[in-house]
Amino acid sequence: MGMMHANDMPTDSKIIHLMLADDHSLFRDLLGRVLQMEKDIKVVCEATDGLDAVNKARQNKPDVILMDINMPIIDGLAATRQIAEELPQTSIIVLTMYRHNHQVLQAMKVGAKGYLLKNAKTAEVISAIRTVASGGVLIEPSLAGAVVNEYVRLSNVAEPANGLSVLTEREIEIIRYVAAGMSNREIADKLSYSEKTVKNYLSNIFSKLGIRDRTQAAIYGLRNGLIPNEDALR
Repeated sequence: MGMMHANDMPTDSKIIHLMLADDHSLFRDLLGRVLQMEKDIKVVCEATDGLDAVNKARQNKPDVILMDINMPIIDGLAATRQIAEELPQTSIIVLTMYRHNHQVLQAMKVGAKGYLLKNAKTAEVISAIRTVASGGVLIEPSLAGAVVNEYVRLSNVAEPANGLSVLTEREIEIIRYVAAGMSNREIADKLSYSEKTVKNYLSNIFSKLGIRDRTQAAIYGLRNGLIPNEDALR
């Protein structure tokens, strides 16, 4: 059986289990109803504050979480950080009312995979859910410039003079996959390695480049044109 392409409708086994985390019940209800109409999306649980979100995520292990940044008890950023650490297979899309770029940057740093303004169209939300569920990364277009600018600034500070020349071919290949939004497991499958081997490679890459995490590695890869072509990802 061939690989599924992004525009194919998923089979039953590809249903995206979604959690809605927002303290406004009307927003949750309305969005929940709209999303339930999509054949490939199933709302499995809802959370009303950040602490609730962490607990429900642990219980239900959703594929995707739509997470409001401004929630009571613990905010969406703290919840995102906790869930991203504990459940790396869960992709979090942060919902924000305002273009607070520092919040979006923080969310990116702590592991969110997508960012949407709350006034996004329904079709954009649905598309975003499918994008992150399939391993992609999504930035709401009006926020993209600020995020990229900030990372260019950060990576200019962090980037060693010798750059790519310190990396082996295999390390460069792994950065390409990270830049394409692939998880450690997917990279491991691709290269017939164990996940532990991929983690070891990444630690090595991080220390060689003086960077801290996968997001910075992805930005580094994108800035240096290390993006795999479509064939490499099939």
